[in-house]
Amino acid sequence: MGRGLAIPAQPLALNANRKLDERRQRALTRYYLAAGVGGLAVGVHTTQFAIRDPKIGLFEPVLHLAKEEMDRAGREVFRIGGVCGDTKQAVAEATLLKSLGYEAGLLSLAALKNADDNALLAHCRAVGEILPIVGFYLQPAVGGRVLPYAFWRRFFEIESVIAVKIAPFNRYQTLDVVRALVATGRQDIALYTGNDDAIVTDLVTTYFGRRIVGGLLGHWACWTKSAVALLKTCQAVTDTIPAPLLETGVAVTDMNAAIFDAANSFHGCIAGIHYVLQQQGLLEGIWCLDENEGLSPGQQAEIERVRAAYPYLTQPDDDFIAEHLDEWLR
Repeated sequence: MGRGLAIPAQPLALNANRKLDERRQRALTRYYLAAGVGGLAVGVHTTQFAIRDPKIGLFEPVLHLAKEEMDRAGREVFRIGGVCGDTKQAVAEATLLKSLGYEAGLLSLAALKNADDNALLAHCRAVGEILPIVGFYLQPAVGGRVLPYAFWRRFFEIESVIAVKIAPFNRYQTLDVVRALVATGRQDIALYTGNDDAIVTDLVTTYFGRRIVGGLLGHWACWTKSAVALLKTCQAVTDTIPAPLLETGVAVTDMNAAIFDAANSFHGCIAGIHYVLQQQGLLEGIWCLDENEGLSPGQQAEIERVRAAYPYLTQPDDDFIAEHLDEWLR
């Protein structure tokens, strides 16, 4: 991960009965791989945490499907799986990921809302004994919790930590994470943006002498080919940031506001991604596991607005998918 990768957070393909659509789930993975991603994150927020519900039972099947497609890729793809729940559940999930050949676990602490730093760190160490860890600062609006500088300073002392996804959607809290890593002096931990509202800003800025090298993003689950190209452009910036690139950053944030439903506290964030993928033919519908989860009023119109406003960011993927969709769906 240290060289900086484009890593989409994989969605969940469902049919009208809200059951797994295996054919389209595979097609999604094939699309991401063909688009040139460097890694894939499976079983994370965008895949829907409810796949872990024993009554639904989709966590292991979805991991298996992605593994099989990555095995067929014919190239190196960094494999990340989501790790959630209390320590017993998180250790079990990490063990499963390891058995399937996943290389790291994206560790959500959302289930430990009332734990103090000592308990959180003990939890992280227990998971880290099984599998390398990608830390995760998930914004409170979608289930995360505030994690102060003092926590991150100690977290980065855990030997098995290899990266961190910074996704608080908050500049102050983003600085807390980077400053804590810099204070440790470790160079073997990679910084990844998960701040979907500030993707380009994060990728072209030097923070306390460190660069955020890549992105692990739900936003990159759609229009992925353009995202891969955008990451390369940002990584090439070494001195003066070109004004057009900053303007593209504004466009990407505008697109994210529509897709992620920022106007409604992100209620429609997963359905928004599904809508884009449905319009491209990759998904049959926008169904989520939770029947109450869908597009917010006005969200569809906003997504259509940004699709039309920024064709240089949307058309390359639309054309790419149209050309290859039949082969991905076989």
